[in-house]
Amino acid sequence: MTTAADIMHPGARWVPATETLDRAAQLMRELEVGALPVSDPNDPNERMCGIITDRDIVINCVAEGRDPSRVTAGDLCEGTPRWISANADVSEVLREMETHQIRRLPVIDENKRLVGVISETDLAHHLSDDQLAEFVEQVYA
Repeated sequence: MTTAADIMHPGARWVPATETLDRAAQLMRELEVGALPVSDPNDPNERMCGIITDRDIVINCVAEGRDPSRVTAGDLCEGTPRWISANADVSEVLREMETHQIRRLPVIDENKRLVGVISETDLAHHLSDDQLAEFVEQVYA
């Protein structure tokens, strides 16, 4: 059985909800990623309160004439954050991503700690052509 842990990109990093978007963008550049899970610094367990992408920063901050050094990651978080257990089967990963039409899925361990993120690129490296075609059809529909 292939699990989320088998296909994820390990070593993902949180950004606190209080972090400014300019710093979040710098961290994305340093880590060579296009998205960062956002943690709630008021939660003692630092649970995820969302995820921000480079596109979110451009569309929902810069393009609106807002200053990324004054807007926080938490300001852009909306909706219910989605995640998957590291032990979840790849079919569960696909179902979660397809159902919610998401392109990046944080992976947590049994202690609810962030251990990685699954992206479209990770899927492309591990899925059959048929599985990948179905994923693209569902997520981009």
